[in-house]
Amino acid sequence: MFVRLSAAIAAASLLSGAALAQGAKPTDPQIAHIAYTAGVLDINAAKQAQSKASSKEVKAFADDMVRDHEAVNKQALDLVKKLKVTPEDNDTSRSLSKNAADKLAELGKLSGAAYDKAYVANEVAYHKAVNGALETQLIPSASNAELKSLLQTGLKIFQGHQQHAEHVAAALK
Repeated sequence: MFVRLSAAIAAASLLSGAALAQGAKPTDPQIAHIAYTAGVLDINAAKQAQSKASSKEVKAFADDMVRDHEAVNKQALDLVKKLKVTPEDNDTSRSLSKNAADKLAELGKLSGAAYDKAYVANEVAYHKAVNGALETQLIPSASNAELKSLLQTGLKIFQGHQQHAEHVAAALK
């Protein structure tokens, strides 16, 4: 229970940077940076899980996270190059990075079934937070139609990740 609660609190705080917390509309370059950063952070967490997880299902989930987030991030990089947009670091992406580093350090201290449960609980909470931010802030704020379309595609994929993580979490009980 504590692991789930701490994961939910950590994930809820992930997207609490000034741009989103104050309701300011992020610009396309900021949105691109936030989305890319969120993907990189989930890749980093999944790579840790690939080496630390004890459950085959958790390792397979981590493999999926690396594959899918790398593919979406490649599409994002290709799009910003095509549009000649430079992603802009911002309070939200910095907050994401700091909170993710803290969470990785916390998870790194765990092993075995405790690690598996904590990693998957964090993935559920993280995807809920990111999906919520995509739906309520990032997609509505995106001005460029191609960026908006990429974010919408990403949202569908990440909603599937959330469901997959919830399934894995239920199997670990």
